[in-house]
Amino acid sequence: MRTKKLYKVTFLHLGKCYELYARHVASSSLWGFTEVAELVFEPVGEGLLVDPTEERLREEFKDTRVLHLPMQSVVRVEEVESKGALVIRDAADGQKITPFPMPPRGRQ
Repeated sequence: MRTKKLYKVTFLHLGKCYELYARHVASSSLWGFTEVAELVFEPVGEGLLVDPTEERLREEFKDTRVLHLPMQSVVRVEEVESKGALVIRDAADGQKITPFPMPPRGRQ
């Protein structure tokens, strides 16, 4: 039995580098765009540990059927065997971005 292909897609958006997993990646019918569809997230309720980055991305892309990414924003597409952790990094220094809401800073 052949399983569906799984792709790790890395792309830039608003100064951040996103890493998502999807089942479908192709040239878009929109000229100059890459089509990314069937985004893969872990099922809700699988275990006790909740990944805040995954929750943030699930919420951001909850109504998305197909992403049409500009070709120049796509950094890399990898066909992988299994899904890893979803990541959002700062595009400038590569550091992971903490998705926890931070309390507002007081005025000084």
